[in-house]
Amino acid sequence: MYSGGFYPFKTPEERWAWWSRMILLNRYTRAPKPVYEALLRLVEGREYFVLTTNVDHQFQLAGFDKARLFYTQGDYGLFQCSRPCCQKTWDNEEAVRKMAAEQRVMKIPAELVPRCPVCGRPMTMNLRCDDRFVEGEGWHQAAARYEAFLQRQQGRRVLFLELGVGMNTPVIIKYPFWRMTAQNPSAAYACINQGSAWAPREIAERSICINGDIGDLLAQCGAPASD
Repeated sequence: MYSGGFYPFKTPEERWAWWSRMILLNRYTRAPKPVYEALLRLVEGREYFVLTTNVDHQFQLAGFDKARLFYTQGDYGLFQCSRPCCQKTWDNEEAVRKMAAEQRVMKIPAELVPRCPVCGRPMTMNLRCDDRFVEGEGWHQAAARYEAFLQRQQGRRVLFLELGVGMNTPVIIKYPFWRMTAQNPSAAYACINQGSAWAPREIAERSICINGDIGDLLAQCGAPASD
């Protein structure tokens, strides 16, 4: 599905037929496994903040506090101008559901092709894939809340928990978590990643790296200890 977002569709009607299905499935439908709910149970009652490169809002759908989430790479639930002519984004749920419902033979009606309310140009997804990504008001508010959270944790006992982060964009989560763990002697780093769980030797003594499935491991965290 990720690769499909880069496909050169022949017409806007065909492109938005595919994207509306993609968004409806990934943004407005709950995940099929209770991984996010298991994680939420572990952090409830604790001071936490979620930094994610995911754009599907499954954290929010699972019940995480919206004020404790920062989606750095965008949101499947937002449109932006393709130019862009302004630093604004628009909620797309109503438009997406209509496109998905009214498409025929993998095309939407031409009048449903989304256009920018400001300049009239075609809309696109609010995803960081090039230099046209719009960091809207909500994005900046979330960034400020995350920065304030980090400031409060300086020098305190804190766990930097990294789940499933690969080497596609390590500068957003992985490298900063390593750096902040190294700078704070009271901090610890934990990584769960199937096939790529490791930490630099500088923080090895304060690191826990687990090569495994996130969902399986979180389920075990909630299970009673065995003999």
